Amino acid sequence: MSDSLVLATQQGPVLTLTLNRPAALNSFTEAMHQALRAALDAAAAAANADVRCVVLTGAGRGFCAGQDLADPMVAPAAPGEPPKDLALAINTLYKPLVQRLKSMPVPVIAAVNGVAAGAGANLALNCDFVLAGQSASFIQAFAKIGLVPDTGGTWLLPRIVGRARALGLAMLGDKLPAAEAERIGLIWKCVDDAALADETAKLAQRLAAMPAKALAATRAAIDGAQALTLDQALDMEAALQSQLGSAHDYLEGVAAFGAKRAPVFTDR
Repeated sequence: MSDSLVLATQQGPVLTLTLNRPAALNSFTEAMHQALRAALDAAAAAANADVRCVVLTGAGRGFCAGQDLADPMVAPAAPGEPPKDLALAINTLYKPLVQRLKSMPVPVIAAVNGVAAGAGANLALNCDFVLAGQSASFIQAFAKIGLVPDTGGTWLLPRIVGRARALGLAMLGDKLPAAEAERIGLIWKCVDDAALADETAKLAQRLAAMPAKALAATRAAIDGAQALTLDQALDMEAALQSQLGSAHDYLEGVAAFGAKRAPVFTDR
C-alpha cells in the first residue's frame, strides 16, 4: 500500500479518500490532518467540478481510532515541562477540518469499516451520510482519558440523538455497535460488512447525479435552522430558493420533469 497518509481514487464523479495509517487504526497525526485537509480542499476547488460526491473511509480494519496520543502536538509533556495546550490542536487541526466538511460543495459519505472512536467517530458524524458495516462500532472515548467530546461532538450528539443519549454516550464511553447506532438515529444505515463497498458506491453514484448545489444548500439550511426561530427559518428558505431558482439545475429539473426525461444537473 502507498505511503501516502490519505489515498485518493476517483471513479467517475465520485472521489474516495482513504485514511491510510492502518497499523494505527488510522488515528490522526498532524501530518494526516494536513493531508486530509489538502485532499478535501482540492475536491472542493472550483477547478474540480468533475467531483460530485466524496467518500471518506479508512484502510485496513478500522475507520479512525481518533487522535494518535503519541503525536508530538498532543503527547503529554515530559516531567518539569509546561503542559501541552490541547486547544492548539483543536483550533489548528480539528476545527478547520469540521468547517471544511460542513462547507463542502458536494455531499460527503463516511463509509465506516471497523472502529470509529473519539475524534474518528465525530469525523464520521460530520459527514452527510454515515454507512457502517455490521462489525463497525462508534465510541465517544474522550471521558476515558479525562477529556470532553471534540471535533464537533458536543454540538452533534444532542442534535442527533437527544440530550439523554448524548450524555450517556459521552460520559460512559461505551462501544456502540453499528446496528444500534442506526436504530437510535445516530447514523444513516448499517449494512453487512461484505455489502459496505457496494452500498456506498450505489449511494455515492446516486448523490453524484443529483443537484449538488441544492444538496449543499440543504445541509447548510438544516444545520443553520437549529439556531433559528420558525420565522427566521422561513426567511432563510426564501433566500435560498431565490438563489437556487435562478440557477441552471432548477431550470433543468423543471424542464426534465415536463419532458418526462432524466435531468442532467451540472451546478456545483
